[in-house]
Amino acid sequence: MTASSAASVFTALAPYGWDEAWSEAFTPYEAEGLLPGRVVRVDRGQCDVVTADGVLRADTAFVTPHDPMRVVCTGDWVAVEPGGNPRYVRAYLPRRTAFVRSTSSKRSEGQILAANVDHAIVAVSLAVELDLGRVERFLALAWESGAQPVVVLTKADLVPDAVTRAHLVQDVETSAPGVPVVLVSSVEGDGLDVLAAIAGGGTSVLLGQSGAGKSTLANALLGEDVMAVRATRDVDGKGRHTTTTRNLLALPGGGVLIDTPGLRGVGLWDAETGVGQVFAEIEDLAERCRFHDCAHEAEPGCAVLAAIETGELPERRLDSYRKLLRENQRIVAKTDARLRAEIRKDWKRKGAIGRAAMEAKRGPHWRS
Repeated sequence: MTASSAASVFTALAPYGWDEAWSEAFTPYEAEGLLPGRVVRVDRGQCDVVTADGVLRADTAFVTPHDPMRVVCTGDWVAVEPGGNPRYVRAYLPRRTAFVRSTSSKRSEGQILAANVDHAIVAVSLAVELDLGRVERFLALAWESGAQPVVVLTKADLVPDAVTRAHLVQDVETSAPGVPVVLVSSVEGDGLDVLAAIAGGGTSVLLGQSGAGKSTLANALLGEDVMAVRATRDVDGKGRHTTTTRNLLALPGGGVLIDTPGLRGVGLWDAETGVGQVFAEIEDLAERCRFHDCAHEAEPGCAVLAAIETGELPERRLDSYRKLLRENQRIVAKTDARLRAEIRKDWKRKGAIGRAAMEAKRGPHWRS
C-alpha cells in the first residue's frame, strides 16, 4: 500500500475508530492484499463492513469456528477480501474489549454483543419502577468487558418532580460507584449534551431492556431518525423490540454508536471482576473482616455485617452481591472442572460445620 493510499484509508476509517494501533495490527493482512474495515452489522453469517471503498457485504464462514466467543460481531475490525463472489472476511483483529453475556441455552455458552467498545451506556427507563438489581447486573458485565459504564436514566420528563428525580439519581449512584449517571429527556433535550460528549470519545454501545428508549437516544445523538421507534405500553411502560440487529453508526459530532436489541436476559459470563467493581464498597469492607475467607453470614468480626447494622451498607446491596457471585460461580463451574470440585468440597465443609453445630446445640445425649 502506498503512502497516499494508506492516508486515504486512514481518512476514510478514522470516523469509525481507526487509529495507528489498528493500522499496525493490520500490517500482516495488508501484505496479503486484504482491505481493513469495521463490521457495522451481522446477520446470519453475512456482515456489512465499512471500508475505504464504502460498505461491503461479506461472508463470515471463513472465520466462524464452533466457539461462539470467536465469531465475527458488530464492532470488530476485520481483514476482508477486495473482491470475489461471495466476498469473505478472512480474519478479525485482536479485540481490545468485548461485551459478553451468557446465552439462554443449557450449554453455558457466552455471546458477544459488541466488540472494541470504550463506553457501555446502560439505558434505564424512568417510566417504570427502578430495578437496581438489574442495573447492577448490566454494570457487572460492562466493567468485565473492559469498557467504562455509563448509566442513562431516560424519559426523565415522565418524572416532573425535581426532588423525586434527585432521589432516583442518588439511588442509582449508590448502586453504581465510580459510574457516571446522566438524567436524560429526549423530549425536552435535557442531558443530551452530556451524553453526546461521552459518546464522542470513542465507541459506545447502547444497552438496556425493550422500552428503555435506546433507539430514541440513538436518533437524538445521530441528529436524525435513523432508528425506528415504537410507543411503549401504557400498562407497564415496556416496549417491543424495535432494533432487531446490532448496528454500528458514526456520530456526526465524532464517536461511534452501536445500538442493540432490547435484552430480556442479561446472564453473567465469567464476570467476577466486574461484580467486584460494582460492589467495590463491599469488597473494601471485606478486607477488614477478621477472617480472610469470611462469607459475611454469621462470622464474628465481620466488617460487612457490622456496616449493615450501622446502616452504612444497605442490606439490599449485600443480597444482590451474593446473588450475582453465586450466579457467576455456577456459570464458571459448568466449564471449569477444578472449580466444580472446589464448590463440592466447600458444600461438604459447610455441611459438616452445620451438622456439628446442630449436634452441639442438641447436646451429647440427644440420641438416647
